[in-house]
Amino acid sequence: MRDSGKIYRKYLDPRVISRISRMDLRARLVVEGFMSGLHKSPYHGFSVEFAEHRQYLPGDDIKHIDWKVYGKTDRYYVKQFEEETNLKTYLLIDRSASMGYAGSGEISKLQYSTYLAAALSWLLMRQRDAVGLVTFDEKIRKIMPARSVLTYLPELLTELERSQPASTTNIAATLHEIADRIKRRALIILFSDLFDENRDGIIQGLKHFRHRNHEVIVFQVLDPLEVSFAFGDDAIFQDMETAEKMTTQPVHIQQEYRKLLHAFLENMKKGCLENDIDYQLLQTNMPFDLALVHYLQKRKRLGG
Repeated sequence: MRDSGKIYRKYLDPRVISRISRMDLRARLVVEGFMSGLHKSPYHGFSVEFAEHRQYLPGDDIKHIDWKVYGKTDRYYVKQFEEETNLKTYLLIDRSASMGYAGSGEISKLQYSTYLAAALSWLLMRQRDAVGLVTFDEKIRKIMPARSVLTYLPELLTELERSQPASTTNIAATLHEIADRIKRRALIILFSDLFDENRDGIIQGLKHFRHRNHEVIVFQVLDPLEVSFAFGDDAIFQDMETAEKMTTQPVHIQQEYRKLLHAFLENMKKGCLENDIDYQLLQTNMPFDLALVHYLQKRKRLGG
């Protein structure tokens, strides 16, 4: 008998997912691969069905306690109603030119982000949460309002499939504009390499969401070569947004590059955490479950 869990777990590999043509199938396989491995992971016990119960808290009406669940778990859980469980989530996708980089092989930063966003959309709607989408580069390119009906999912996946890297970026200003457009409290999930000269401005843009009482998760997506800088003896580097070129021997600047990158990443992480913003660095060769677990942790803290 075939091990279905083992089969599905291979769909957490970005290289495998990149070979599947249909976005809806990619999304479903990523989520099912993730769910099949939960019971063998350090996160055993996480529920991905948030719409039914939550743990009893002091002050809750005892008439809502589910005694059948108590009999099975020896813990008190209360039934939740749809208006209590629904959460609006907006997925923000940076589609600037730098997100098209795929130095390590088969999958670009933008592709990795869209596959993960598709999986999250599939998971969110399974939880009856409303999902919206914003794509942007130097300005907002598309806003799709948050909806929870399953018939909306194909529209979201189609838009993700259409997302192509183009143009320069202006993350800081665009984040402010998006924050002004999303009026009601929501969970904001940003996918970006955060490559913008105005780095302090990015943190200010993220703080704008917090000032509006949104919860925020930042997934900073990088290619492994951008982290290691393990290039050959001679190389020509071209800025994907300005087309500016530079010829150099990477070995001579590798140490300084890594030092500057480390400082950049630490600054972003520190700026996020100081403002109660969840931060996770992802590389495009990482299985998708790291991001999905990070989302589940956040969702659980929000009362799911």
